[in-house]
Amino acid sequence: MKKWFTLAAAIGSEVAATLALKAALDHPAWYVLVVAGYVAAFAFLAVGLRLGMQIGVAYGIWGAGGVTVTAVLSAVIYGEPLTALMGLGIALIIAGVLTVELGSQHAQRPEASA
Repeated sequence: MKKWFTLAAAIGSEVAATLALKAALDHPAWYVLVVAGYVAAFAFLAVGLRLGMQIGVAYGIWGAGGVTVTAVLSAVIYGEPLTALMGLGIALIIAGVLTVELGSQHAQRPEASA
């Protein structure tokens, strides 16, 4: 369970850094959060991998989670558009990551002996 918490922390750190990057364009002090957030994101991701998470699964969930949360929060915080077509794209990204995760679980199961 720890590996999932570290992955969630990696996603949260990356999203915070990305949203701070937008804020830093007008207020350079935000660059401190940008750097700290990206460093923390990679550190948390590395810990998740060290705890046994497969890199394909971890990176896929990290990327999809980051895109999804960043898109939604940038619409809320910065008033950026979030169209139905963008929503469809986000849904497809999530579906793709779920497919990779399910495939990973299937590959880890031992085959029944005949």
